[in-house]
Amino acid sequence: MDFFIQNALAADAPAADGGLFNLIMLVVLFVVFYFLLIRPQTKRAKEHKQMVETLQKGDEIVTNGGLLGKITELGENFIAIDLGNSQVKIQRQAIAAVMPKGTMKTL
Repeated sequence: MDFFIQNALAADAPAADGGLFNLIMLVVLFVVFYFLLIRPQTKRAKEHKQMVETLQKGDEIVTNGGLLGKITELGENFIAIDLGNSQVKIQRQAIAAVMPKGTMKTL
């Protein structure tokens, strides 16, 4: 009668060494994210903070909005810049870059 019914056999237990490999790959993934994403971003933020702290009256700057102007007044949180025909107050953190002296005259 065995030819009508298939015999059920127990399956072998799976190998248990896959968990350690997955843990190692997870750690490697976090290390790669740290060096490719987190570390460069904190480095740029540190450089921007240092640039904003070293601003002086008379520096020519470019804002995040693309305005080019010369610093006329420094405050703790805000600065006043001269755009050539008007004066505007902006936040210190809105400064994108400090330009070389004489940039406004060449444009």
